[in-house]
Amino acid sequence: MAFLNTFRKVGGKFEVQDDGIRFLHPGGDLDPIVLETGVHPGFMTDWQQPLVVALTQANGLSIVHETVYENRFGFTDALRGMGATIGVYKECLGGTACRFGRRNFHHSAVVSGPTPLEAADIEVPDLRGGFSHLIAALAAKGTSTVRGIGLIDRGYENFQDKLLALGADVWRD
Repeated sequence: MAFLNTFRKVGGKFEVQDDGIRFLHPGGDLDPIVLETGVHPGFMTDWQQPLVVALTQANGLSIVHETVYENRFGFTDALRGMGATIGVYKECLGGTACRFGRRNFHHSAVVSGPTPLEAADIEVPDLRGGFSHLIAALAAKGTSTVRGIGLIDRGYENFQDKLLALGADVWRD
């Protein structure tokens, strides 16, 4: 429910069907949010990276406070290289202090949007970050080159087929 509620707050819609959930964007602006990751039943940290990509297109300032893993915002370097406006901070910018608050970890992000993303050459750093980079590449203007895609292949079943079904122009060297 944490994911569905967050998806709705950002401006998404969904339909529960017999074979799963269909996610939709009804059009219009995406809304900024303030979010903290957490363990179940909270907003899972694995959902944080793709959400940050979406928030680059939201209209205003969003804050994401990562409370589960330290230094989980390394993937944002590539997004900034694509034109995103994202600042990462060592302070707890969410509603509650967390275990990283007195340590030297970048665990909060401020995302300002909307910002148009531009194509880039991207190296997949890890499964979740790489997935987020692919989402950003799909949203970007121009043609991006993404290397190290094998990491994503291992984590997501039939990933290339799903990209093609979305209308992406995908090819491998």
